[in-house]
Amino acid sequence: MGDALDCLERLSPASVDLIVTSPPYFVGKEYDASQSVKDFVAEIRRVLPAMMRCLKPGGSLCWQVGNHVQNGRLTPLDAVIVAELQSDNIFLLRNRIVWTFGHGVHEGKRFSGRHETVLWYTKGAEYHFDLDASRVPQLYPGKRHYKGPKKGSWSGNPLGKNPGDVWDIGDVWGIPNVKASHIEKTEHPCQFPTALVRRLVVALSPKGGLVVDPYLGSGTSAVSALLEGRNAVGCDLERKYLQIAESRIQSLIQGNLPVREDIPVRMPDPDESVAKLPPHFRPMMETVDG
Repeated sequence: MGDALDCLERLSPASVDLIVTSPPYFVGKEYDASQSVKDFVAEIRRVLPAMMRCLKPGGSLCWQVGNHVQNGRLTPLDAVIVAELQSDNIFLLRNRIVWTFGHGVHEGKRFSGRHETVLWYTKGAEYHFDLDASRVPQLYPGKRHYKGPKKGSWSGNPLGKNPGDVWDIGDVWGIPNVKASHIEKTEHPCQFPTALVRRLVVALSPKGGLVVDPYLGSGTSAVSALLEGRNAVGCDLERKYLQIAESRIQSLIQGNLPVREDIPVRMPDPDESVAKLPPHFRPMMETVDG
């Protein structure tokens, strides 16, 4: 248990392969002391030098953030981070990954937000990246080259395709967010799924490497690292969430941790009751169509 900066400063210099975290951003949760974008920026500036110090040359830093909406005005927090680091010549932005999900707050005066982002930075120009470990199934495995010297031959990689920077089936990272019915759900109010972190872990850190999350929360980053044969370090200010993280790790060790497989979201069965059109929907739909 402890502050993010204290956790980072206790680590040996150049000892960490991957930092993957979701820092708190003034969304009204009990663990979040920040109240504004200014506070969010101050926190980034506070921890960034320590992150730089403990990351190995070629190590990676992944910030997972969403948007802040106040009085209908939206601030994309990934843009805030990019603005802070745009003049940095050591932390280099490699991808802005868009993570989409199907459920969230239903908005009335704007389109409902259904995505968050992961900013992937590397420490230096040379870095660890294992594309084959993070490939996803080909959408069209039977596709062939249609011109050039390889015309007629298979064009897809048999190991799968590059998942791209928008994650879903193929090119979009459509990983369900952790809501009430998700098998990984704990008491933490802003828990993110292991599938999201595991893709980052396998691509951006070596087997046996060290993954760190200084804002550990319910322990998803640590669980994901351990699931993929990496070591993990994390801390958090809230004891009750660290207890959840410890419980999840113990369940993992015992072989009974509930983890959702990283597979596409199932389309609804039209015969299921939740997929059928309620009687009171139709008159309203006809009014709109008319």
